[in-house]
Amino acid sequence: MKKKVVLAFSGGLDTSFCCIHLTKDRGLEVHSVVVNTGGFSEDELKEIEERAYALGVTSHAAVDETENYYNDSIKYLIYGNVLKNATYPLSVSAERVCQATAIANYVKKIGADYVAHGSTGAGNDQVRFDMIFNILIPGVEIITPIRDLKLSREAEIEYLAKHGVVYTAEKAKYSINKGLWGTSVGGAETLTSNKTLPESAWPTQVTETEAKQVELTFEKGELVAVDGEKLESVRAIQKLQAIAAPFGVGRDIHVGDTIIGIKGRVGFEAAGPMVIIKAHHALEKHTLTKWQLSWKENLSSFYGNWLHEGQFHDPIMRDMEAFLSSTQSTVNGKVFVELLPYRFHIIGIESANDLMSNKFGSYGEMNNAWSGEDVKGFSKIFGNQVMIWHKVNSEA
Repeated sequence: MKKKVVLAFSGGLDTSFCCIHLTKDRGLEVHSVVVNTGGFSEDELKEIEERAYALGVTSHAAVDETENYYNDSIKYLIYGNVLKNATYPLSVSAERVCQATAIANYVKKIGADYVAHGSTGAGNDQVRFDMIFNILIPGVEIITPIRDLKLSREAEIEYLAKHGVVYTAEKAKYSINKGLWGTSVGGAETLTSNKTLPESAWPTQVTETEAKQVELTFEKGELVAVDGEKLESVRAIQKLQAIAAPFGVGRDIHVGDTIIGIKGRVGFEAAGPMVIIKAHHALEKHTLTKWQLSWKENLSSFYGNWLHEGQFHDPIMRDMEAFLSSTQSTVNGKVFVELLPYRFHIIGIESANDLMSNKFGSYGEMNNAWSGEDVKGFSKIFGNQVMIWHKVNSEA
């Protein structure tokens, strides 16, 4: 009786190679599983299923983790306004953690002997998948054909052709990964330090040319309505993405330090996420105190980096999520955004929790809570210790 292997399957070049290699060369019973994190349509999932069976798998499953992805990760990335290196909304990082967790659970469900993924030996995904499998299913052996065989994309295409599977070099030119929190784009240009992706490489082409205003409503830090239409948060993200992406906003190339210690570049298209994060942050600046904002910034940076490196299951993450959730009780209101080709800006906010209220004074003009004499005394006290330091050390 053949041993079972669960293969994390996307239908792309690497996992197509893995299907045939594991079946033909390793003699294993392959059970492929695709984890949908909001990036696949029903038609696309059907095509992936058909491809898996055509490649010889014993069974194929599609696991929808979109809601879990939002509730377990994206919600906290919004609460924390997380942009790695002030640029990247963790479009793929958080998604891989969700997918690896779901695959580990599927391995346990069907009682597989092995688990396999198509990561290369050069990127972050190999660490995320391996580590999460080692945490959640430590007794299951991990197989990584692309990494272990050190295969180039050309070699994979040639191997597939020998087994009657046509995969053109043009089709493999760009590696595209789409999910609820953005789409990554990798190609020859992102392997350089000086080139950018051509317009044709971006998944969504720019078709909107006239400025458009959009109204976003947040309740306790979560996006709950777009242009007045109340929506569950996943649907709200998807609606905003559909509105903003044709403007070409949210495109960029992220340069980062990989988990394994090398620099890497990846293009990404994340119109919805970028608008949401900037709008949410603008609302927070009006509704939170300066120390809430300060501590949030520090913890959110750590949270984003630790999630990026696959450490979702570290209990410290639950502790930080509790803090982030606690800060959101007053993050309520509307944010007005203007979309233009290739850019957007925040117009302003309306909130019952707005701390910028003229009841307490107007910045740079007048205040209603203290007198000028109060400020004179406060200024002496506030700088007293530093004054003593200078006096003592200038006399020494």
